[in-house]
Amino acid sequence: MDVLADIIDTLIQIYIFVLIASAIVSWLIAFNVINVRSRPVYYILSLLYRVTEPVLRPLRRIIPPIAGVDLTPLILILLLHYVGQRLLVGYLHELALSGA
Repeated sequence: MDVLADIIDTLIQIYIFVLIASAIVSWLIAFNVINVRSRPVYYILSLLYRVTEPVLRPLRRIIPPIAGVDLTPLILILLLHYVGQRLLVGYLHELALSGA
């Protein structure tokens, strides 16, 4: 069970890094630092969008932008950290320790 908890924790951490990368890329696009017409950039943006948007879209329906700033990636990161560190990994470690 400990290996399963480590795998789940690693996947959550990777997804958090993808969310951070997506937020940084969106800022760079907003400030015209990145040329979105470049094919490699377009593929990276498309990948980030396809990975993050299905999870962020429902949150965006609930949480509106505050002063024009989208806080849903930050809220999702906090939720993933809480779920990953506190509930899921802690529960799996308890199962491993109890021998179940």
